[in-house]
Amino acid sequence: MPDDIPTSMEDLLYFSNRKMPDGVRIIAWVDKLTCEKCKKALMGKPINEKTGKVKIRAAVFVCPECEHEEPKTAHTKKLVMQIRYTDETGKNWKSAQTAYTLKTWKGMKAYVFQNEFTGEKMGVTKRLKMKGDPDEK
Repeated sequence: MPDDIPTSMEDLLYFSNRKMPDGVRIIAWVDKLTCEKCKKALMGKPINEKTGKVKIRAAVFVCPECEHEEPKTAHTKKLVMQIRYTDETGKNWKSAQTAYTLKTWKGMKAYVFQNEFTGEKMGVTKRLKMKGDPDEK
């Protein structure tokens, strides 16, 4: 396994670790961005003062140090997804990067990247759909 895969979720906005039906293993993550104003802390969703939990559906990202706010649409355009994936044998690793925007791939919303082993496009979907899945349409 590559050494640069994150070990903590504290500095990440997104993380996925999955094995595809064809034997390809995909690990994908998105790092939080540093605040552009104070350059001290990582931007994240606002925290509810009463419960201490993150407001998941908030439309802004906030710096915990200087309270600088940035709209969700503008902030997500700057984010980059890091992807590490294997070939069908599971022994050889490659890396890729893609924008943190969902695209349509094989009829599903996914983060799409180019597989260097096969040359075809692959996707990291929100939810894996397998053959024979009762939700498959």
